[in-house]
Amino acid sequence: MTKKRKLPFECIVCDEEPQKVKNPFSGESVTIPPDAVAVYDVIMGEQFVKNTDWTRVRKGIDWFIKHEPEAYGVLLD
Repeated sequence: MTKKRKLPFECIVCDEEPQKVKNPFSGESVTIPPDAVAVYDVIMGEQFVKNTDWTRVRKGIDWFIKHEPEAYGVLLD
C-alpha cells in the first residue's frame, strides 16, 4: 500500500502486509491490503453484535465499493 486511505470509521489496522481473506459463505478468497482487512473485520464483526450498527456496516460497504471493488464483489456482494 503506497498511500494511507481515509477509513470509514475508527478501526485498528494490525498488519503491514496484504492478507488473503476468504468469504465464509462462497469459499472464494482475495488478497487485500491491511486497511481493507480492518474494515472487513469490522463489517463482519457487526454480525455478532446484539445491536448491529447498520450505519457503520453501510459506511464500510460503501468504502469497499470505492476503494476495493474487486474485493467487494468477492467478499461482500
